Amino acid sequence: MKKYMIKALFVGLFVIAFNQSCSDLDENVYSSVKTDDFFKNNDEFIAALGAAYTNLYGFLNHGNYLSTQEVSSDEIMIPQRGGDWFDGGQWLRAHRHEYNPNDDCVTNSWNFLFGGVNTCNRLIFTFEKLIGEGKVDASLARPFIAELKVLRGLWYFWLLDSFGNVPIVDRFDVPADFKPATKTRAEVYAFVEKELNDNVPLLTKDKNLATYARVNYWAGKAIQAKLYLNAGVYTGTPQWDKAIAAADEIINSNNYALEGNYFANFNANNAASKENIFVIPYDQVFAGGFNMPQMTLHYGSQATFNLTDQPWNGYCTLQEFYESYENTDLRKGVSGNQQIRGNFHAGPQFDDDGRTPINDDSADDPGGKPLVFTPEINAHFPNCFRQAGARVGKFEFPLGATPNLNTDFPIFRYSDILLTKAEGLWRKSAGDAAALALVNQIRARAGVAPFTALTSDNFLAERGREMFYEGWRRQDQIRFGAWAKTWAFKPASEKCKEIWPIPRAQINANANLKQNPCY
Repeated sequence: MKKYMIKALFVGLFVIAFNQSCSDLDENVYSSVKTDDFFKNNDEFIAALGAAYTNLYGFLNHGNYLSTQEVSSDEIMIPQRGGDWFDGGQWLRAHRHEYNPNDDCVTNSWNFLFGGVNTCNRLIFTFEKLIGEGKVDASLARPFIAELKVLRGLWYFWLLDSFGNVPIVDRFDVPADFKPATKTRAEVYAFVEKELNDNVPLLTKDKNLATYARVNYWAGKAIQAKLYLNAGVYTGTPQWDKAIAAADEIINSNNYALEGNYFANFNANNAASKENIFVIPYDQVFAGGFNMPQMTLHYGSQATFNLTDQPWNGYCTLQEFYESYENTDLRKGVSGNQQIRGNFHAGPQFDDDGRTPINDDSADDPGGKPLVFTPEINAHFPNCFRQAGARVGKFEFPLGATPNLNTDFPIFRYSDILLTKAEGLWRKSAGDAAALALVNQIRARAGVAPFTALTSDNFLAERGREMFYEGWRRQDQIRFGAWAKTWAFKPASEKCKEIWPIPRAQINANANLKQNPCY
């Protein structure tokens, strides 16, 4: 599967180049193919489509969109460990909801998301121009234009969720001095909803080799389900029935199912997961960017996994989040036992034989030299202990791994769709038996006792345990009214901090942009 997609993506890079800027719409063409000799069949369109999907590889890069999402939630932090990880204070501010319009993580996220929009716009423009010139078969091209519009809808869904009030740029042929104006969050929501409603029905329902890691009908339905799940936040008007209906289509298709083993979804070779609805197909050689071992593990953890490069000792989870898992929860893992998969690496750490203790030879922490990941975190800054915080272990780190993992990262996973339907039912009726049964399916796989009833607290906690480090926690906390509350090293925050600031560089370059409240 993955080889097929990578081939398409990399051919696409040589057909149409892309950039990552909302205000700079100039195009650099590194190579070209005469349209008389190209766009004659599906494979050639798929190859050209590749540039739109290669943008996604930046999703997991340190300092980009997912980092900003996770560090601002209660499941991940990047503490300042002495001289390491201060980074101008941006990660301290992100965790405390004190974002700065000049912060690199905010600017990187904006550029990444609008880079995806811009590439989709370029390809849509190219295909429509070729149709207008009679150089391609319209019936062949139209489904690919619909696919690009749904993918653009995903980029705008992320913009809507994170920045709220953003420009709507839906064309590539714009004047040289083009300066789009800010649209309200409600207007952006309406744009995304219409794009999806108009184009998802035009997508293939095939789930096979050719559609893996591409936006097909089911991926479109997953975007709709999540859009409607959060409609109350975005517009003030909940859309629970629409969220349920979109989730039901996916469930009733029988194309997807829960894996018996939770970690089958996060193995190094997870392309065959029955839960994958839409993924980013990372590859350690051809499609890098999944740098999780580097981002989270201690320097000494290089010996644990015989890694080719030394990790950076940064990302960790908060003690309260780690302890929200019961010790019997199969998703948690076993402290001090790296042979048993878990969402976390915690406790004493060992060499790749699983027996020989690793020492933190330059440790300045109290308690001696053995490397032990403690759930307790002594401080946010300036001197968090080097060993403090359980580390992200959800994704498989194979022995001998490079800084780039092979694991396909799930953007939409079947488990999330089950929880989405359950939440829609529960929001309509707190005692809904079907909602409870769906959540208990998830808990049964984790090996923990079923809930007897759903509450706001246990539902949010269960979503957190299941969807850890998949990019949904910030959104979930906002929807459940928990975002402004205090948690470790974070004071209460204002509601307006639910969305991020428009980057200062964008405001300076475009007088038509309006800064978000609070900033």
